[in-house]
Amino acid sequence: MATNVVRRWQRDDLMKQRVLIVEDEFLIALDLGATVEGMGMQVAGLANDREQALRLAPSADIAFVDVNLADGPTGPELGRRLAEEYGIAVVFMTGNPETVADGVKGAVGVVQKPVMPSVVEQLVKYLAARRAGMFAVVPAQMTVFA
Repeated sequence: MATNVVRRWQRDDLMKQRVLIVEDEFLIALDLGATVEGMGMQVAGLANDREQALRLAPSADIAFVDVNLADGPTGPELGRRLAEEYGIAVVFMTGNPETVADGVKGAVGVVQKPVMPSVVEQLVKYLAARRAGMFAVVPAQMTVFA
């Protein structure tokens, strides 16, 4: 019975997480959003550049951030700001993971695109557990920053 209570708490806590998607390719952003909503979670918003992302940041808990956005390669600096200024758990999703291979202060890690929906689900569960101070297994596809 205690296990069921913990699982229910974990599920309820997961459902409260709001995910910001920072991606300049609209179809990729929509696909990520559909995956997040399919998990029963809320999308805090879609942003294609730094300005939009910072406007949406106060309503987000988790952010998936591309490195190259509509306003240039602003993703790494944006990810640092989202993590440090807003306490958001940031994971970079990029076709160029080597651009953030040395890590970005405050960000959790990086995943190479394309990212399958099952990996997005694993990432969200991992980040939600991490935010709650719980133990979680790092998804195999993610490189964690030190």
